[in-house]
Amino acid sequence: MKLVPLSMRIRRLARTRLGLPRLRPGQLEAVKALAKGRDVMVVMPTGAGKSAVYQLAGLLLDGPTVVVSPLIALQRDQLANLARHGENAGLGAVAVNSAQSRGRTDEAWESLTAGDAEFVFLAPEQLANQDVLKRLSELKVSLIAIDEAHCVSAWGHDFRPDYLRLGDVVETLGRPRVLALTATAAPPVRAEIVERLRMSNPVQLVTGFDRPNLELEVRRFTEARHKEKAVVERVAGLEGSGLVYAATRRATEEYAEQLRAQGRTARAYHAGLKAAEREEVHHAFLAGEVDVVVATNAFGMGINKADVRFVVHADVPDSIDSYYQEIGRAGRDGNPALACLYYRPEDLSLRNFFASAGADEELLATVAGAVLEHTKTDGSVGVVELRRELELTHTKLTGAVNLLEQAGALALKDSALSYTDVDVPAAAAVAAAEAIDEEHTQMDKSRVSMMRGYAETTGCRRDFLLGYFGEEHPDGGCGNCDSCKSGSTAEQEAEAEEVPPEVAAVQFETNQRVRHREWGPGVVMRDEADRITVLFEQVGYRTLALAVIAADATLLVRED
Repeated sequence: MKLVPLSMRIRRLARTRLGLPRLRPGQLEAVKALAKGRDVMVVMPTGAGKSAVYQLAGLLLDGPTVVVSPLIALQRDQLANLARHGENAGLGAVAVNSAQSRGRTDEAWESLTAGDAEFVFLAPEQLANQDVLKRLSELKVSLIAIDEAHCVSAWGHDFRPDYLRLGDVVETLGRPRVLALTATAAPPVRAEIVERLRMSNPVQLVTGFDRPNLELEVRRFTEARHKEKAVVERVAGLEGSGLVYAATRRATEEYAEQLRAQGRTARAYHAGLKAAEREEVHHAFLAGEVDVVVATNAFGMGINKADVRFVVHADVPDSIDSYYQEIGRAGRDGNPALACLYYRPEDLSLRNFFASAGADEELLATVAGAVLEHTKTDGSVGVVELRRELELTHTKLTGAVNLLEQAGALALKDSALSYTDVDVPAAAAVAAAEAIDEEHTQMDKSRVSMMRGYAETTGCRRDFLLGYFGEEHPDGGCGNCDSCKSGSTAEQEAEAEEVPPEVAAVQFETNQRVRHREWGPGVVMRDEADRITVLFEQVGYRTLALAVIAADATLLVRED
């Protein structure tokens, strides 16, 4: 019997089971690596086909596929997408989440046990449940696919405490192949994803961050009322469906009301709405019954709508990571789309305020003290028992445990917590956890500064975005941003040619590791004619003038 080459088998599955006439860059390589037993990380722009990777790999491998998906709405979209191909294609899928009935969940487990379902979708919080883990362990899972994997990283922009526990989950499930999927992950974030998920020498496939069909634009204002008026007038006149992002729940309601008065079918979406109302807005937008959704960042992760023609930010986001993911929801069909930021420098103060929230010292002390006492008397304490004893929500307890664990004060094994050294007082553990949290705060503040840099640059905006993610962009600008169209990109590049020879002689490469005398180790993210941007592990993003580095040879040195 003649063996069919693996590549041919994968292409045939894509065509006959998924209806894909051809595979996109990176998909074939990722599926082949998984089929051969490798762990894989895939970084692809929104809409580039990350879901097809786990779908094809799941069809090739014996045993069910666990898909970790952070939002119930996103899980429903992914389930609906699989349902379109039909169970006869071997793409049976179920979900296990808190929003469905007990009977529905029981049916899901029965389908998995009987082999009728290949895919099971769960939120990371579900995987903190020992009963869920036990049932998954009995199924002999072949692949665990982690969607929105940047949530694993404390360096990332959308950190979720339960994502940090997924490395333990991988081990509990018998170390199946791991597939990490994300649209936005700079090199340091990718490195932390690999570490946190305990991926074994993974194949990393980064297909590029560029979305050339997106027209990038920033409009700057000094008065809030002028900015708000301009947003409403612009969005009211844009064609097609789109998203407007605002910083507060109140702002989403006000913009939606004003847009309706201008004749748009607009709805607000934020975490303060009832779940049923959020779901109604979500489905109405996908169905074309609502053409503009005005939302906080609670809306849009993984949204499967290809014809979004514009994404307008009425307020500045907290980071370029967030901004890039949000504008990535536009133009997924490959046709031209607008990504416009309405910017007022004063708005950054709100983002810095959120970034400065800091750890809850009292909460950390309560958790550390309780675990210390249980360790002295019982050796350890179960996570569920501790949550009930302290009357804490799952999210609050998980966040505190993560910080204390990173500080080396707590250890978690088999859903039981223990204090690592009973001779160390709880106050010392809290201080160490707060120091780690302060590093996270510095990182968040530095990301806000980078957002300011994007909004205020006179150079090519696409070049700035790609450089932030450590990707080179050809000189000469993109031609599809406001800086390039106005000529300011060309002016900036002309000025760069006037850099003194001693400064031009100082050269660093993108993604090169360096060490600063005060700020420690970092990675060069962006290299310009007279400056570089470095992401430091301890203080976040910093921009350094090459003239200063040229004058002090020991300030910043390359690391091999």
